[in-house]
Amino acid sequence: MLFAYCGALASLPLLPFAVLPTLALPSAPYGVQAVLVLLVWAVLIGSVGFARTVRRALIAFARQLLRVPLPAPAAVPSGADRRRTPLWLLLHVALGWTGALTSGVLILMGIALPGDWLGLGAEAGLSLFGWSLRSDGVWQSWLVALCCLLLAAVVCVVVTSVLRWLAPRLLGPSSAERLALMAEREQRLAERNRLAHELHDSIGHTLTATTIQAAVAGEVLSADPGAARAALRSIEESARAALEDLDYVLGVLREETVETAETAPTRTLADLPELLDRLRHAGAVLDVELSSELAQVQGTLSRAAYRILQEGLTNALRHGTGGPIGVRVAVTPDCLELGVVNGAGTGAGMRTGAGVFRTSGHGLPGLAERVRLLHGEIEVGPDGPRQWRLAVRLPVRGSA
Repeated sequence: MLFAYCGALASLPLLPFAVLPTLALPSAPYGVQAVLVLLVWAVLIGSVGFARTVRRALIAFARQLLRVPLPAPAAVPSGADRRRTPLWLLLHVALGWTGALTSGVLILMGIALPGDWLGLGAEAGLSLFGWSLRSDGVWQSWLVALCCLLLAAVVCVVVTSVLRWLAPRLLGPSSAERLALMAEREQRLAERNRLAHELHDSIGHTLTATTIQAAVAGEVLSADPGAARAALRSIEESARAALEDLDYVLGVLREETVETAETAPTRTLADLPELLDRLRHAGAVLDVELSSELAQVQGTLSRAAYRILQEGLTNALRHGTGGPIGVRVAVTPDCLELGVVNGAGTGAGMRTGAGVFRTSGHGLPGLAERVRLLHGEIEVGPDGPRQWRLAVRLPVRGSA
């Protein structure tokens, strides 16, 4: 009932403005002036509901006091959703005033009837909405007072129940708003999935490379200090790049400002030579075949191609047999071709001083999803008895 009372009280500041038009009609009958005040008051109350912030505040208020589970409104409500808010305000205020006045009168009668301290005497009566009841004795007065208090409680329950029934229908999402909320949720999930892929590719590759580099540095530390120092420098560079990616992903997940998102690190095919150098420092033997037209690949296609090659090379380091890793990037007028070929054996993974790398099961599905979003083709599997091959074809015109 407190929610209904708040609606009635919130409408009071608009009442003086509703009285102003009657000043121009001082000679009009009282009934006409009252109707005019009510009409202007209703228009003012309804107009407040068109503000977007008002709808959000009403939903939060209904959640807190009515205990009605209402989802947050869509960022851009439809016209029908905006028209339902003024209707809710009008009904809220009307029910609030009706419940407040009726329950107030009943409570007042319930307090006043039993006693003579308000001058009612032993004989008292009640007349409300055309219904009259009189009591001729003390016990009847107490009985009527109890009935008044019970009726006041019933009015409160009825008004609260009606508001709870109306809230989901007028403040809850419409069909159009549900679709908008679903679209917003899908967009957030898609962004989080993209960030998860980025984090998996970047951090997974860095941890794999640095583990191997640390093992190599430990093995050659005494025999070849120069090679050990080069491996440690490569670990430092890889970790710094991974920290940049991690800071960006965590910033977006914390819903920081757009300005932070604009400073996101971007890895493209232009950074591929640096990636290959880090792998060589880790001890990998690479057979690289790069097209001379890589600079023509820009934007989303270049970033996706870098991540695909990064994941393919990470898998080759983890699960290959230690032989040469073939890397091929070719640009044709219609598509971008990416290939990674590595030796495949029967072991569970590449064995180093750090042990065996285990698979998480997310790398290849993530690759397939990334290629699918770019309308490309992917082939992953054995290439002969001793090789494993990753081949990706991405359309240039449709993706770049």
